[in-house]
Amino acid sequence: MAQIETSSCVHLDDDIEVPQLGLTLFQVPPEETWAIVEQALEAGYRHFDTAAAHSNEREVGEALIASRLPREDYFVTSKISSLDVDPRVTLDAFEASLEQLGLDHVDLCLIHGSGYEAGPLLGSWRALEWILREEAARAIGVANFGAEELALLERGAIRRPAVNQIELHPHFQQPELCALHAARGILTGAWRPLGEEELLVDPAVSRIAEAHGRTPTQVILRWHLQLGHLVAARALSPSRVRESAEIDFELSHRELATISELGRDRQMLLR
Repeated sequence: MAQIETSSCVHLDDDIEVPQLGLTLFQVPPEETWAIVEQALEAGYRHFDTAAAHSNEREVGEALIASRLPREDYFVTSKISSLDVDPRVTLDAFEASLEQLGLDHVDLCLIHGSGYEAGPLLGSWRALEWILREEAARAIGVANFGAEELALLERGAIRRPAVNQIELHPHFQQPELCALHAARGILTGAWRPLGEEELLVDPAVSRIAEAHGRTPTQVILRWHLQLGHLVAARALSPSRVRESAEIDFELSHRELATISELGRDRQMLLR
């Protein structure tokens, strides 16, 4: 049986170590969340990606606490969508999320930025900077920020985001934004890392999977890890949880390039 590969880590600000492969509880019904978290812990996952909008933070927190693992042994990312010019709105949303989780801090707190104007973005970012100073979060970042939104923060923020979590997969690689992240010292996080179903039946991906005796899902997740992305894998079922963790193999440079080439034509169409 393949070994579980959930131990690979990357580093955020202040040398904070974060497990590179995380599990998102997005669209997991509350009544199924506890079992999924237990299965993930058994599989070796130690990074859990949550959000108030998922409506299951209470169950995530209860399952983690019930595991009796030391708090420092697991990493929790939470996301806030309540953005406002008044930082208190975001602070209230964060406090409510922390109460749902039943934790005294999260490891990484992100704000969703897509579609917001400068006032709410900067007001909410000031709230996150306060949360960081008070050690209610060990690191702070953003989700779905584009280049213009990142530039706004650069002009008006004290602390730069440690992470920008964006939609990212071989069919949608956002190379210019990822290059901006690298130039600014921002870690690229990937939500929806597997893209659409068509990616998992792509002949090129299937050939690579067959060569390694793995599944297309495992190949795509491995591609992300080797490119240095912080990955939020979906928890669709207990079997998929384990499949997503069994990625202890290496893609060659040629295989990485073959997968990366899958996005070339699509990126050109978006210009």
